[in-house]
Amino acid sequence: MKDTFLRSAPLCSPREFDGRQRAVIEHVSPEAYGGCHPAKAVEGGRVQVEADIFVDGADMLRAEVCFRPAGTADWECSPMEPKDNDRWGGSFNVGRPGPYEYTVQAWVDHFSTWRRGLVKKIEALQDVALDLEIGALLVDAAAGRAGAADAKKLNASAAAIRAKGRAKGKGVDAALDAALAILMERNPDRSAVSVYDRVLPLTVEQEKAGFSTWYEFFPRSWGSVPGKHGTFRDCMERLPFIAGMGFDVVYLPPIHPIGTTKRKGKNNALKAEPGEPGSCWAIGSPEGGHKSVHPELGTIEDFTAFVAAAGAEGIAVALDIAFQCSPDHPWVQEHPDWFRWRPDGTVQFAENPPKRYEDILPIDFETADWQNLWIELKSIFLFWIGKGVKIFRVDNPHTKAFGFWEWAIASIRAEHPDTVFLAEAFTRPKLMARLGKIGYSQSYSYFTWRNTKHELQEYMKELTTPPLSQFMRANFWPNTPDILHEELQTGGRPKFIIRMVLAATLSSNYGMYGPAYELCEHLPPAPGKEEYLDSEKYEIREWDLDRPGNIRAEITRINRIRRENAALQQTPSISFLTIEDSPGHENDWLMGYVKQSDDGGNIILTVVNLDHQRRRSGWMRFPLEQFGLSHDHAFRVEDLFSGMQYEWRGEWNYVELDPSIMPAHVFRVSFG
Repeated sequence: MKDTFLRSAPLCSPREFDGRQRAVIEHVSPEAYGGCHPAKAVEGGRVQVEADIFVDGADMLRAEVCFRPAGTADWECSPMEPKDNDRWGGSFNVGRPGPYEYTVQAWVDHFSTWRRGLVKKIEALQDVALDLEIGALLVDAAAGRAGAADAKKLNASAAAIRAKGRAKGKGVDAALDAALAILMERNPDRSAVSVYDRVLPLTVEQEKAGFSTWYEFFPRSWGSVPGKHGTFRDCMERLPFIAGMGFDVVYLPPIHPIGTTKRKGKNNALKAEPGEPGSCWAIGSPEGGHKSVHPELGTIEDFTAFVAAAGAEGIAVALDIAFQCSPDHPWVQEHPDWFRWRPDGTVQFAENPPKRYEDILPIDFETADWQNLWIELKSIFLFWIGKGVKIFRVDNPHTKAFGFWEWAIASIRAEHPDTVFLAEAFTRPKLMARLGKIGYSQSYSYFTWRNTKHELQEYMKELTTPPLSQFMRANFWPNTPDILHEELQTGGRPKFIIRMVLAATLSSNYGMYGPAYELCEHLPPAPGKEEYLDSEKYEIREWDLDRPGNIRAEITRINRIRRENAALQQTPSISFLTIEDSPGHENDWLMGYVKQSDDGGNIILTVVNLDHQRRRSGWMRFPLEQFGLSHDHAFRVEDLFSGMQYEWRGEWNYVELDPSIMPAHVFRVSFG
């Protein structure tokens, strides 16, 4: 495929106007920035669409949402139904990953308007003979639009309306027949249809873009011989262990050769001691760069065998793509103009003053040779896609040109629409949002730094409210190799369970860095540091996976709960509940929230004690009216952690959680 450097966006231009088109369509949702960026969905999913639709006067309307795979000729349409205040809603199902488009259309429903008026006139005891003839003419017109089978039935209905009208002065039974209403709905008069003034783009991605459970580990620490560098073959032996905990994505930090110039040592020491492996983010050596594997991990063939073995366990492999180099990367000699050079003739290393990262060189995206740079960077993704990888965690994408990402992701997806991109972007909100707009499937988030009840609820409101919810999916990580929050340093085993349950139930996409997390690793290098002591970023670690106090059983259970309950497989449908420790006084430590599956058949209620030290209790209000039930309705909740079942009646019910036993309930709610 020839590389072209174009960005595409729908044209938001006015259309030709027909004065008969009386229906007005406004404020369509989802619509990301006027349709200049695509909304997002996952394969096999259902896309909910809303719009303000109204007409002058009091005529009744019909409306549809129409959709198609981009580049195809024919539209499919699904009906929309009125909600409150001229708001209409509808939905459609999407199939395979790829680009789609959709729009909304509406028209005056003259038959339903006529029928409504007929009923009112009959109730007022008015003469409706002429009205019945008007209705018969509308049915005649529908017969002219219909296929043979429907036309025959419609002609019969028109004749019945007229015959009964002559005999009795009214043809009410025939006119108000339910079967006729269905026939008329199936054969509408769209001659004056109004179509929304733009066609909106939609990106449909593979299922794991919307629901995924990630496990990050360093392959070099998983060797079969203690203290020896691990290999891909060693890691294959550990895949059943990871699958057994319920993870469906394994994410590997960079697997490439590591430079030796200015190599970092243990605990980020400026100088490595002999035999220390260095940071795997210092990519590149004479042994190769971004398309090579570290020789101590094995060969490319070993890697593809690892990918195949993971697939056999139901696990997808995600690779870390870090567009940066060690001073030993082949690019430094082959493409020196891809880097910045200082007046003294030395290459510019990475800096975040006063911090200096002399083992890493940033790429210069303002190079005059930017086109060849872009092509080479894109080819790295294509290379690993060719080895069976379809999920990429991209390191610090907000420090690379946005234009590059927009072009690269679009051109990669043109060939491989099932590719997933996770942005590791702990940065300013507008930058994170921009990455979502231009194609990233998921984004790291501020979850790690949202710890109080108020912080968590406000952050979830932000993530699940348009416009952000239309194009950015957050992936919640309670820890990473770079981040060990103070809450985990001091909160003990209960806090690790609390943060894991929150991540797994608030977001449909979540992950953890292991085995540090399940082993409750909590020591920082110094007070006030959000990092790990003896970080795996700089050394090979030996892990006792059965260390006492681990939370592997709890992780396994929550991941099974996620797989078995569709309500937890999406993020937006979340409602937070009131919990009071006394009348009118909100409990700041107990947080409750409910999620419901798209079909309404699965309801999950989660209650978490955010206090890792003390038993907390309160009265929680469950919004029965939200589910169409009376305020005193009886219902059952089953704790999916303990298996205990409770019969509750009415909106207010007592909850109590002791963090030393279990700091959370995950209830499945049944109304039957």
